[in-house]
Amino acid sequence: MTAPAVDAVTVASQPDLGRRVVRKLFWRLLPFLFLLYIVNYLDRINVGFAKLQMQDQLEFSERVFGIAFGIFFAGYFFFQLPSNLALARVGARRWMAAIMVLWGVISCCMIFVRTPAGFYELRFMLGAAEAGFFPGIILYLKNWFPETARARAFAWFMTANPVAGVMGGPISGALLGLHHLGSRQLAGWQWMFLLEGLPAIALAALVLVTLEDRPMQARWLDLTEKDWLTKALDHERQTQEAISGTDIWAAVLSWRLWLLTIVYFGLTTSAYGIILWLPSYIHSLSTLGNLGIGIVSVIPYVATAVAMVVIGTRSDRTGSHRLHLTATALLAAVFLFIAAQTNSIVPGLAFVTLALMATFSMQGPFWASATSLMSGTAAAAGIALINSFGNLGGFFGPYIIGAKRSSGGGFREGMLIITAFLGLAGILAFVVRPPTKRPSSQRANPLQ
Repeated sequence: MTAPAVDAVTVASQPDLGRRVVRKLFWRLLPFLFLLYIVNYLDRINVGFAKLQMQDQLEFSERVFGIAFGIFFAGYFFFQLPSNLALARVGARRWMAAIMVLWGVISCCMIFVRTPAGFYELRFMLGAAEAGFFPGIILYLKNWFPETARARAFAWFMTANPVAGVMGGPISGALLGLHHLGSRQLAGWQWMFLLEGLPAIALAALVLVTLEDRPMQARWLDLTEKDWLTKALDHERQTQEAISGTDIWAAVLSWRLWLLTIVYFGLTTSAYGIILWLPSYIHSLSTLGNLGIGIVSVIPYVATAVAMVVIGTRSDRTGSHRLHLTATALLAAVFLFIAAQTNSIVPGLAFVTLALMATFSMQGPFWASATSLMSGTAAAAGIALINSFGNLGGFFGPYIIGAKRSSGGGFREGMLIITAFLGLAGILAFVVRPPTKRPSSQRANPLQ
């Protein structure tokens, strides 16, 4: 089945209308989704700050924290595919609200941790609860944004990762100071988990009244804008179906999907390996207190947020998503390799910051490349599979650093292993090409 030519002509002949629609999409959808991802990401990474107190109070080893950091992604792995298929069936609005309430409650329950086994169980459950959020939002954005604006949309959305670090570092560091406040005598790390878990529950209600599942339901688009967007998305969908089909098993068995999964494994190995150990890394190179560590940790996140937007925008404008993905992966490997050789705070923090900038800048080009290869139900399954298997790097990265530290290797040995996976990601990103090249008439960018 081929896309109707009239749709392509109509869309391409209305560039001003297209730009107006995309601007509305950016302003109407991304700020709210951005806020949700900040809350999501903060609930995921605040355990790195909790470690600064939990380790002494509960007498947990470095290996215990390495496993706890990573076991989140075991739950993430098993529940992403069924969660994304459920979202595609019942709609993003209701499904997102339900899982936000669930992960918020689990995050609050972290205050009851007393043993390593209980720590592992709650982290696994948190991963299972959050499993549907990120791949669900990727699918949601694919269903709203035309391909020519998608890398920018992904990049802006994913800047919530570093912004969560900007906000979460000082906030988490400050909340650790709430020792035994109130009648229940909670420790600072318990207050942190409780107060940072409640926003997810509160925001779930706003999801139900703010999000629409499809563009035709959007009251903030007029009929002309809805018509343009629907035709643009339908044309892309039909073109992609003609290339790759919609069969779920074809997507699952695609060698391109599995190479992209390895690329994403390298990305998440680096991202989570660095971020979850960042407070401890800064502590190992300095004499700063908890609040000071929280403030200093803002530096990498601010720089990373800027880099993500710049790379995502440039990737869209040039259309060379694959080359941008390759370059950022290889740069991340180089910077992290240099960081592994340093033993003082200024150069160490500088090169870790550059490594984070390059690692997270992979996100926009990566998801723009991946979503352009899939459509329909196959896209729901493919996105979930890439994210579930690829995010096992979120287990491997934190674990390998914790294991190497426990064996006396410090941060260096773990960082060098992560460097190797980043290098592999860069090579494989260059290998993965679209299955066929579209005719120039179909590649015209109506938004430029």
